[in-house]
Amino acid sequence: MSADKILEDARELHGDIVQLRHDLHRHPELGLELPRTQEKVLEALAGLPLEITLGKGLTSVGAVLRGTAGDSSGVDRPTVLLRADMDALPLQEETGVGYTSQVAGRMHACGHDLHTSMLAGAARLLAERRHQLAGDVVLMFQPAEEQLAGAPMMIDEGILELSGRRADAAYGLHVFSAGGNTGRFETKPGVMMSAADALFVKAIGQGGHGSAPHQAKDPVPVLAEMILGLQHMVTRQFNAHDPVVVSVGMVKAGEAINVIPDTAEFGASLRMYSDEARAKMQSAIPRLLEGIASAYGLTIEISYQVGGRVTVTDEAHTAFAADQIEELFGAQRHHRLAAPLGGSEDFAEVLARVPGSFICLDATPAGRPDAAFNHSHRATFDDSVLVDGTALYTQLAVARLAQLTGI
Repeated sequence: MSADKILEDARELHGDIVQLRHDLHRHPELGLELPRTQEKVLEALAGLPLEITLGKGLTSVGAVLRGTAGDSSGVDRPTVLLRADMDALPLQEETGVGYTSQVAGRMHACGHDLHTSMLAGAARLLAERRHQLAGDVVLMFQPAEEQLAGAPMMIDEGILELSGRRADAAYGLHVFSAGGNTGRFETKPGVMMSAADALFVKAIGQGGHGSAPHQAKDPVPVLAEMILGLQHMVTRQFNAHDPVVVSVGMVKAGEAINVIPDTAEFGASLRMYSDEARAKMQSAIPRLLEGIASAYGLTIEISYQVGGRVTVTDEAHTAFAADQIEELFGAQRHHRLAAPLGGSEDFAEVLARVPGSFICLDATPAGRPDAAFNHSHRATFDDSVLVDGTALYTQLAVARLAQLTGI
């Protein structure tokens, strides 16, 4: 099965893929409920020989393509799963592109509109190759990745067994709007992306007049000490070779400069790259913050919310993905990441259950060395990579099924 033919056929779909991507970009939806996006995906898949399953608790789309090569009656025919996320972000777009979001306060700033369009294109290419596949392909169109919630829900609803058996391999792809190497694919075996937890803290003191802090229990300087204490904790209690990152993004206290408030609050994003570091964070943070609060006679409320797990790719499957990239595009288009990425992905939940890999694709707009990164109001993505992603999704499924079946 020629990789050149896959790439050629993907190029022929370029106009359709771009049109779908621009339509999705104009009409972004958030979270678990993406009714219009689901409708557009179903329109793109219409007429293909797919078994469609819609989500119950979320507007997901699952589709099974049954290959017809070999013994199609066998119950042990292998399955490859391909995943694309579909949700947008609560941002007001400021890109100025001709297909700017038409929904106030919502924007596809992370490229999920590209992922969805590429997987829809791959569905068409795979359907055309159905007679060459001695196994099945599951297409996973997922809401709520930005909340790290969609993948676990789709797993609970049976996406990994949608073909009738547990998938044998799973692959996901993600575009990035900055990097300066448009069209370059990046892989990393092992730990690839961080886990993501959230911390919310309220320090409870006793308010008073700003002129007499000794007659109050001021929570504001105590909160400041807590925030600084977390940074010191990171450098003194955690191994630099198994890093954690604490970023305080929200601080709230009081409404007037001459009034000491009763309470002060902060919220932080926590990132780590191992289960051991996460477990240590869960015990070290309350110990530190409760100690500081107690020293000043304050009480404290702590909410530690466990989020997405560490994304860990399978070494053999990542090497396989790298081989497919190089076969399709040449070795110069593949780069192996030296270190994990700081972001988080709920595709990690799939990879914790099915061996596979996650692939990055640089979609920096041409001629934009100053391009804004994902999640920015000004993030834009180069449509030229839509063909590349479509071809790679297709190649991964075709080549992996051929490897598993010998056909």
